[in-house]
Amino acid sequence: MRVTEIFHSIQGESTFMGRPCVFVRLTGCALRCTWCDTEYSFYGGTEMGLEQVLAEVAGYGCPLVEVTGGEPLHQPDAFRLLSRLCDAGYEVLLETSGAVDIGPVDRRTHIIMDVKCPGSGMTDRMYWPNLDKLSVKDEAKFVLQDRADYEWARDVVAQHALADRCAVLFSPVFGKLDLQSLAEWMLADRLPVRFQAQLHKFIWSPDRRGV
Repeated sequence: MRVTEIFHSIQGESTFMGRPCVFVRLTGCALRCTWCDTEYSFYGGTEMGLEQVLAEVAGYGCPLVEVTGGEPLHQPDAFRLLSRLCDAGYEVLLETSGAVDIGPVDRRTHIIMDVKCPGSGMTDRMYWPNLDKLSVKDEAKFVLQDRADYEWARDVVAQHALADRCAVLFSPVFGKLDLQSLAEWMLADRLPVRFQAQLHKFIWSPDRRGV
């Protein structure tokens, strides 16, 4: 498989926020979200065998592992990697765009699925049947650029009863949507969702790789 980077950091997002985590960032993505902060993962990378990736992950001695991208599920070997990580006893997270069918993903994996808001420019690329495949251990993440994105996300959560199925995260685009504004909108609407900011961007530089 083609790998952009493998690194050890603090988990900056999801309900696992704040925990040490090993990240396996696979190369490639067919989407082009307007706010993407990992464009460097679209191209390049290094070809690595499955056993090589597993050995590098093991070297960090960390029980939490996230497979991310780009869009990791564009690489067929990602499904085998997730299963092998689960077999090895890791707590395994998958960060996915929502554009690829999550049906074949090993169900021991904790799926963190982006639901692409209109501000991303990629709403039409969503594979909507994925929402019905999320379970109680999974998470749906909405990255919000403005008030219009917020209202759209609020309606999607209600229409699909997402908060009854899994954790729902509302995350502002870093540097574009005011944190206080988003918090106040959520409180005013009594939403059953979780506010999320990108912790790693507050710890390190927002543009720093490998964190």
